Amino acid sequence: MKILVIEDEKELLKSIHDSLIQEQFLIETAENYQSASEKIALYTYDCILLDIMLPGGNGLQLLQQLKDMDKSENVIIISAKDSLEDKLTGLELGADDYLTKPFHNAELNARIKAVLRRKNQDGKNSIEVANIELDLTERVFIVDGENITLNRKEFDILHFFLLNKKRLVTKTALAEHVWGDHIDQADNFDFIYYQIKNLRKKLQQSNAEIEIEAVYGIGYKLIEK
Repeated sequence: MKILVIEDEKELLKSIHDSLIQEQFLIETAENYQSASEKIALYTYDCILLDIMLPGGNGLQLLQQLKDMDKSENVIIISAKDSLEDKLTGLELGADDYLTKPFHNAELNARIKAVLRRKNQDGKNSIEVANIELDLTERVFIVDGENITLNRKEFDILHFFLLNKKRLVTKTALAEHVWGDHIDQADNFDFIYYQIKNLRKKLQQSNAEIEIEAVYGIGYKLIEK
């Protein structure tokens, strides 16, 4: 899961970043309005943690930007402002939750997982397609009741494909989602080919009734057999 943390307090930003990394999330950060606006325009996230008071602008303006772009990211506002007006405005603009500072990281983690469950899996914390199940809590991949071992990147790639079943996933979108900010350091997409090659092999060997099709020169698509 890829999360964008928009927060200008450096210590709090580091604390949130380190906590979410331990929860196996992929984290990107923005410390001001301009940086956040650019990332929101360019990339897609599973969840956005949004501070209202930012250098250069207001977090509620970013919510409006998401709404204008018809983006459906899950947004949790994290703010020192505890006014009812801000909460109502944020929720009306599409925020999914509002957490007032100071807060414990454990509570933030729980709020994030709850939002992701509600939006991505209709309240469930696993995805079932054909004869397979992907358990997001235990990070376990199951085919016909049998656990199939996946490394972390294989699991994240399969999760992304399942969330985008039957849709064309470009190599760039896949790389950005699974590898995040580090994708800028890559010279090519060879690392994606290797991970998908291994994942395809495991799907075939386990008789999974799904497969990842290559769309030449563009990307991939997950389909049921």
